[in-house]
Amino acid sequence: MTLIERLTRDACPPEVDRPDPAKVVSGDPVHTTWNLEEVDGLYCGMWQSTPGIWRVSYAEWEYVHILQGHSILTGADGSVTHLRAGDSWIIRPGFEGTWEVVETTLKDYVIRA
Repeated sequence: MTLIERLTRDACPPEVDRPDPAKVVSGDPVHTTWNLEEVDGLYCGMWQSTPGIWRVSYAEWEYVHILQGHSILTGADGSVTHLRAGDSWIIRPGFEGTWEVVETTLKDYVIRA
């Protein structure tokens, strides 16, 4: 095992899925995940989604860096956060609301469960 690894979509086969239909608000979003690391509750890799809106509820901590596209997180309190290419964000446990992919979005992520 190498101790330094470049984060690319070529590093592992993708997993393709969709959000739970009960959480989908609109559209038919398709998620593609390249999970490059999974150790002791730490996950990191790349994630892409096609347009749609679904409900989210975070029990974990997530750092995201948007590589492409445009998404909108709307909190249960009505707060609106636009995530665009070049942006980096932390989503803390307890965030509830919706994730809307306006333009197909590709992000790097690190999740600590």
